[in-house]
Amino acid sequence: MKQDVKRRTLRRLKIIEGQVRGLQNMVEQEKYCVDIITQTQAAKEALSSVEDYMLENHLSTHVVEQMKGGKHKKAIDEILSIYKVSKKK
Repeated sequence: MKQDVKRRTLRRLKIIEGQVRGLQNMVEQEKYCVDIITQTQAAKEALSSVEDYMLENHLSTHVVEQMKGGKHKKAIDEILSIYKVSKKK
């Protein structure tokens, strides 16, 4: 894993962890539903950015190496798999 991507991903995951704890507190304190929903959307967006970091890392490391190593089918299959998963959102 590229160190820059790892650093950004871990930072984002720590932020998400705090967001989820905050959501738990909001529910326990019976905060306004719309406020909770707003915060869940922010957490989803943060998770989406983690996916973006991981895709960036995968494409720029593993896929490049697979293509250089003649493993074209494996690289294409993995990219298609990620694409199919992302369409289910």
